[in-house]
Amino acid sequence: MIKACIFDLDGTLTNTLDSLEYSVNETMKEIGMPQITKEQCRQFVGDGAKVLLERTLKAGGDTKLCHLEEAVEAYARIFDANCMYKVAPYEGIPQMLQQLKESGIKLAVLSNKPDRQAVHVVEEVFGKELFDHIQGQKDGVPKKPDPTAALTIASSFGVLPEEAAYIGDSEVDLATGHAAKMQTILVSWGFRGREALLEDGAECIVDSAEEIRKIVKKQEEK
Repeated sequence: MIKACIFDLDGTLTNTLDSLEYSVNETMKEIGMPQITKEQCRQFVGDGAKVLLERTLKAGGDTKLCHLEEAVEAYARIFDANCMYKVAPYEGIPQMLQQLKESGIKLAVLSNKPDRQAVHVVEEVFGKELFDHIQGQKDGVPKKPDPTAALTIASSFGVLPEEAAYIGDSEVDLATGHAAKMQTILVSWGFRGREALLEDGAECIVDSAEEIRKIVKKQEEK
């Protein structure tokens, strides 16, 4: 029986690719490094801001990451001002979340996006009352795919790992859900796509928000 759903944010609940690409490229312009394409950005995201910048710099020829420190400083400022740039929820997501909430399911967001921006995006898009917990990347807390944060969130809800579902869109999320021993659901509309997820070993991939609701409801009825 599923009592809690823990969601990834970027590529799962909200399409944030434009905001990430814009902020990274504004950062690269500021420090005088080459910009990346949207497709490169799609492939580089998922492991947190610092890794995104490392991959971007290496793609631009800075293999020794000589510009990493100034990129991190610039990106923190630029992304803070632009984290809502063209951000929108995916189709059916708000309705699905509301239905889960009304059925008594605890809802959380766990993202590798910096915590301040993760909270801001979620509250701007979905309001402040929908989610019971919102968490981005924090100092001192291992980032995904380490299961520590997911397990801590479930525990705070009084929920066992097997009573929680972890929902995401990438190989990082797949590894997170498996490591936490939670039912793991991957979405096909995110930054990786169905074929890549299948190659990574995903067992459960959904093509619509309604499918998530049905899976949770089916588990509730067991």
